[in-house]
Amino acid sequence: MNREFYKKLLSLVLPIAFQQFMLSLVSASDALMLGFISQDALSAVSLAGQVMFVFNLFLTSFSMGTSMMAAQYWGKGDKETVSKILAFVLRTALTVSFVFFIGTLFFPRQLMYIFTSERNLIDGGVVYLQASAISYLLCGISQIYLCIMKNSGHAVKSTLISSTAVILNIALNAALIFGLGNFPALGIAGAAYATVIARALEMIWAVLDSAKAGRIRLNLNFFFHADKSLEKIYWKYSLPILGNELAWGCGFTMYSVVMGHMGSDAVAANSIANIAKNLMICFCLGIANGGSILVGNELGAGRLDRAREYGGKLCRLSIAGGIASGGLLLLFSPLILHFAALGAQAEEYLKWMFFICSYYLIGKSINSTTIGGIFSAGGDTRFGLICDTVTLWCVTVPMGCIAAFVFNWPVLAVYFVLNLDEIVKLPAVYRHYKEYRWVKNLTQNPDFSEKAAAEY
Repeated sequence: MNREFYKKLLSLVLPIAFQQFMLSLVSASDALMLGFISQDALSAVSLAGQVMFVFNLFLTSFSMGTSMMAAQYWGKGDKETVSKILAFVLRTALTVSFVFFIGTLFFPRQLMYIFTSERNLIDGGVVYLQASAISYLLCGISQIYLCIMKNSGHAVKSTLISSTAVILNIALNAALIFGLGNFPALGIAGAAYATVIARALEMIWAVLDSAKAGRIRLNLNFFFHADKSLEKIYWKYSLPILGNELAWGCGFTMYSVVMGHMGSDAVAANSIANIAKNLMICFCLGIANGGSILVGNELGAGRLDRAREYGGKLCRLSIAGGIASGGLLLLFSPLILHFAALGAQAEEYLKWMFFICSYYLIGKSINSTTIGGIFSAGGDTRFGLICDTVTLWCVTVPMGCIAAFVFNWPVLAVYFVLNLDEIVKLPAVYRHYKEYRWVKNLTQNPDFSEKAAAEY
């Protein structure tokens, strides 16, 4: 049983973790290359990237809902229903993508005012947002296709497509930011154009690959005439995920708002710290996403006891992964500081931010695996919404704002407060896990009662 579990898990975790790592490398390359131009260029693009971060909250919730349903129906062997899920989720993703496309193209300055009042950062952010506007439409399509691939036995191909796009993005970053070879030196705009080109490749490849025999294809009839009963079930479990992502993500964005009003040095250090966290947590997110698919397959196949057993193994792995991620961040922090190209004050901030991030990563690993992976696999999505809303909007965001704007605490003290959220919610997450409300077969009976689930 152990050998079977780890074999299945690694076949999902490794490609997903690698894909996540490659995506994080794009932000890292943006920061590293723009940092050589100026610290303000790095800070401006970092703040402009918060718009993409909010957009990704929608895509993440759609993908998690898709994974929750598709994994169970794929485990059941029902490919037609997986095709129906692809169709109506893609339609929804396109609608949201269009809203962000219009916003970044026509209202970039208004969006930048949300994050900072410094004119030079706003001007740089406007350039980036307008140049990268079309990428929202491209990303909205590609990410849903890649999600379906991961849940239908093609996780490696999904990783190949995404990673190739990332490599192209990084190469074009260097060419278009600095003007290598025959390319023009476009600075901030170059970073945006590199993203657009890479996203276009990713979307075209994903769509073409889905047309192959044996793949889950887009059925236009399902696209324009959705299965209402299936869509109702999807939204029943996915709306809490969306609420959870928005509650958590907007709260996390508020962290950038707070840091954005504490000066350019704080913004630059926070930007590098976030990139480093995202790079180090990739394997843990692979456990969460791969574990969600694995548990969902077992639930959809009706093997509830095995799903519960898998959940326990995933929790233990998440603790080990979080400790390892925090340790690696501390180990590599001198190297990151060496290449960060920051001013003296920003470098001092960053050095201590890494220590704070090390414990944050442990909580992040555990909570991602349980809330975003195990609970969502069985449709237990309301808990995450309640937990994150209370933790962020009743505890860390108010405390951070008071610390920064009322008591005028130093930057590092405010940063410490803002990174307490993943630790604060651990007791509630553990208690909820042990109630086993997530042990549900959604394909057999979507209204499976919590009381019956608890028996497992």
